[in-house]
Amino acid sequence: MRRSLLLLPLCSVLALLAGCGNKGPLYMAKATPTPAAAPVQSAAATAPAAVHGFVTDMKAFDAFIATHPTPDQFRATYPDVLLVLPGTVATREFRSNNSRYFAELDANSRITGGKFM
Repeated sequence: MRRSLLLLPLCSVLALLAGCGNKGPLYMAKATPTPAAAPVQSAAATAPAAVHGFVTDMKAFDAFIATHPTPDQFRATYPDVLLVLPGTVATREFRSNNSRYFAELDANSRITGGKFM
């Protein structure tokens, strides 16, 4: 009888601990920078039309990169292409569909070149 009385608190502690490990994967939320005040411009005059899907027209893509876009402009123009910036952790598995672009940045954080991988 004494042994069962001692095991009861131990079993309840183990039962509580058993449910603690199934919390799901851990992740960090992306930090959202505060937008700086900018002069109001017409969005239609400054932003090119978004190209959905992966990059198939390399001539148009190279012409876009030659304008030295910011990462935000790149994401707005090519929303389906994953942009990997320097310092970002990413795997390097082979992709032949131009779906992931490893960008090179200048001192002003503008895209100057890069390559698909």
